[in-house]
Amino acid sequence: MISFNTVYTFIYLYIRQFIKWFLRKTTKLCELQRICYGEPVGCLRSRGVEYSLSLSRDVNIKEMIKFLNKVTDERRMYGATLKTALEKSIHIILLTKQINPGIHKQFIQSFGRCIEHIWGYRQLFEEVEFSRTTQYNADNPEHEEKLLKLWNLLMPKIKLSGRVSKQWRDIGFQGDDPKTDFRGMGILGLDNLIYFAEEYPEAVNHVLSHSMHPKYGYAFAIVGINLTSMAYHLFKDGTAKTHVYNVSKSLPSMRIFHQFYCYLFYEFDKFWIEAKPSNVMEFTYIRDKFESNIRTFFLNPHSQLN
Repeated sequence: MISFNTVYTFIYLYIRQFIKWFLRKTTKLCELQRICYGEPVGCLRSRGVEYSLSLSRDVNIKEMIKFLNKVTDERRMYGATLKTALEKSIHIILLTKQINPGIHKQFIQSFGRCIEHIWGYRQLFEEVEFSRTTQYNADNPEHEEKLLKLWNLLMPKIKLSGRVSKQWRDIGFQGDDPKTDFRGMGILGLDNLIYFAEEYPEAVNHVLSHSMHPKYGYAFAIVGINLTSMAYHLFKDGTAKTHVYNVSKSLPSMRIFHQFYCYLFYEFDKFWIEAKPSNVMEFTYIRDKFESNIRTFFLNPHSQLN
């Protein structure tokens, strides 16, 4: 039995092709040109290009997409490879859509930025995923150094008595050895905490002091790792594209993910204090409500965190 969705999709795609043909004839511009010229730089333009390319039936464009996917999945879209990927993609579109590069120089620049946004986001998530799946290893000197760095950033005036110590609970870890708390988010959770403490010392001290509040306190590190999970899933399901496409002037990097996380942590702390929870058992409810607000915020294509 044919479902309603199948029929709707068929009708939509059929009508869409007719509309594209009509607009091409009347405006003398292809859909990609109309998007790049008609939409402002950022989410609306990049999402429009992304959607248009995803529906393309042209063999050359499909091969271009496959090539870009491969490069970004292998996390190689940097430097010379990035330059080659952009030049190749633009060349394919110019030929396929019969666009005169001499006349449409602005299109080349605008389309190139969209490619950086779309596949830069894909590559960024691959980097996030790689970090998340890299488990904390106590035998790895680099991991151990990072953990001690976190302590020194958060507690610069207090010396840690030992690698395994009850003092870790003072900054919100569950037990005497923090490594067990990183199992869910891997080294990504630790990197997020370090970035927040290193780049925004005043903000992190503000949040840390709230976490020690006698009535509304919470486990700083555990909540921080939980918010890493929130940021991760917002990136995974594409919700964060709105922010990334609006703030990126070039290829998105891990810096954007870390800054996104810092904003979430700072705003969640404010949300938590304003909620005045009766106890920490309300954490899940308040966290879910906060996430719902963030997702609603990003429904506006002009949204960005700052």
